[in-house]
Amino acid sequence: MRLPLFLALTAIAYLFAIVVRYYWVDWASQFPDFFWNDQLMINTNDGYFWAEGARDILAGHHQPHDLSPVDAPISRLTAFLAGVLPARFETVILWMPAFFGSLLVVPIMLIARELRQETAGFIAALLGGIVWSYYNRTMTGYYDTDMLTIVLPAFVLWGLVHAMLHRRNRWLLLLALLMLLYQWWYPSAAPLNTAFAGVVLFYTLLFERRELYNYKLLAFMLLTVTPFDSWIRLVLVFLLFLYFHLAKERADKTVLPILGGVAALFVVMGGLEPVWLQIKGYLLRESVTDNTIRLHFYAVSKTVREAGQIPFELFANRISGSPITFILSVAGYLMLAWRYRVMWLALPMLGLGFLAMQGGLRFTVYAVPVCALGLGYLVVWISRRIAEFVPKKEATRGMYYASLLLFTLAALYPNIRHVIDYKVPVVMVKPEVEVLDRLGKIASREDYVLSWWDYGYPIRYYSDVKTLVDGGKHSGDVNFPVSFALTRPQTASANMARLDVEYTERAYQKDRNGSYLQMMMEDYGYKDPARFLAALNSPDFKLPKKSREVYYYLPLRMLDIFPTVALFSDIDLATGQENPRPFMYVSRGYRNSADKLELGSGIVLDKTRGLILLGKKAIPLKSFVTATLLKDGRIEVKEQNLRPDARLYLIFMKSYRRFLLIDASVYRSTFIQLFVLGRYDPNLFEPVIVSPMAMVYRLKK
Repeated sequence: MRLPLFLALTAIAYLFAIVVRYYWVDWASQFPDFFWNDQLMINTNDGYFWAEGARDILAGHHQPHDLSPVDAPISRLTAFLAGVLPARFETVILWMPAFFGSLLVVPIMLIARELRQETAGFIAALLGGIVWSYYNRTMTGYYDTDMLTIVLPAFVLWGLVHAMLHRRNRWLLLLALLMLLYQWWYPSAAPLNTAFAGVVLFYTLLFERRELYNYKLLAFMLLTVTPFDSWIRLVLVFLLFLYFHLAKERADKTVLPILGGVAALFVVMGGLEPVWLQIKGYLLRESVTDNTIRLHFYAVSKTVREAGQIPFELFANRISGSPITFILSVAGYLMLAWRYRVMWLALPMLGLGFLAMQGGLRFTVYAVPVCALGLGYLVVWISRRIAEFVPKKEATRGMYYASLLLFTLAALYPNIRHVIDYKVPVVMVKPEVEVLDRLGKIASREDYVLSWWDYGYPIRYYSDVKTLVDGGKHSGDVNFPVSFALTRPQTASANMARLDVEYTERAYQKDRNGSYLQMMMEDYGYKDPARFLAALNSPDFKLPKKSREVYYYLPLRMLDIFPTVALFSDIDLATGQENPRPFMYVSRGYRNSADKLELGSGIVLDKTRGLILLGKKAIPLKSFVTATLLKDGRIEVKEQNLRPDARLYLIFMKSYRRFLLIDASVYRSTFIQLFVLGRYDPNLFEPVIVSPMAMVYRLKK
């Protein structure tokens, strides 16, 4: 295929991927609450982290220990683009994923061109650019590192294929630079780059043991993944290139010793450690993490859907659009690798994608470009076989293109259908952002906001404050104090919040090992964690000197995840044994009659007897509470006491038209008391912002 046609097809595939991604913009634009500052907001939580870094780069300052990612490549790139493009910052972060994520079509087309399979590459580019999992993570508004996290390793694969086919020293340098660029953009890229080196080694031993160029290639690849500073690796790569390029004959004689030295350096410097950490993190998960000698915490991986096992149908859908398409894609890849054995080098990406069956759905995207190439090749092969059966030669070409079109549309259809159905909302709606914007005008940049980690990044972005937990800082040990503060009564909550904030700041200043909780116990002279936590219930507990304000951000949406929040503190810290989970049921749809209230899921309130009916079980109700949010910001509470010895409460949130059926521990929690009932201890808290979507309280202690 001539270059102009190849470039035209690449451009068409790229524009197709962008146009498909416009669908979400068209849909989301119907909802005024999805806009802030006259621009659609982004739809991924982590995006606010990178946006915070870009914002601070443009502002020229940020606070010490505020965790702003001002050195992150994506934040730097965003700040650069926002500075040079005639577009607002919000517009830049909204559209970056669409324009950069769609670049995946380029390495797919380049790999196909190396194999002289441009038609197959075009089909693969159309499919790979919009397939389920890849679209989900690069759609418009999904502002995250994912916009290049698959594009760059796909370029690495192309560089590897190109180098193996052409065997010129200049391609050694190109491949090394692509690998370094990938690791610069995505620091967790080392395991995949190492896997690429491993497959080159096996490929060489199987097929080309006497080819010196392959050993040169291995030396460069291992050098790029050796854990030095990036600039040191870059210098070493250029020096090694100059040696191979200038001292050709001598270099050929010393290839194996150089490879041995680089390999030894790679192992000694701990090059295999990132691989082991990834395996340990995703394949050897435990329900608790032993953070210190004495304390055990709940492992966050047990609550993250991306880190869980997924069924085959979902796995296949995310990689190719449907189980049938997936099976055909794998068959096509095997055929492609059989004809062009250099495509066996794609196994690391394919294998990492298949890891999703055990490690979680986030990995499926890695298999997308490889399977897309496989399907494209199979479609071309089948279309040619079909065309051969046409009796008239003049109709052969028409049948060939008709078959290509039919099979391509069939492969695209389930993915286009998914795009239409995948209507994800923005991270926060306008009323929630208004609360955070107001909070940013009240709090200083050194103040802390206590809330669950799901809201950490948006809080920092819109309020420009510090947080205790966020989307990256949410291990079991840091989650425990926040979970405790949200789920325990107000005195214990206030004491823990102040301790957590002050010890978080102390940890930045002092080099101390262990969790914040362990540091607290050591300083207060406690060895038994249960006794220490019990002591926090005392109003006379001696707290460290207050260094800054602490605000509680309590959103309505936390009701849906409150049982998950509680998991992280409902655990015996000494043994790791999980405590019985608190009971909480949220009913949005209900049916009311004279003698009963049907709450859904088979839960019924027998009004005449004051009993909750769960199937054949009849459970007494302690109290029926009606909470109404008034226009002046107060919450009016009416309580009807039924059975003093019972443990279940039924709360009717009248303003929200929903019921809460909860046990006594949830009822006493600070979140329920402050947000749902508006009952706060004036010695501990004061309301700062009261709105239907979120409330903010200031900690007085």
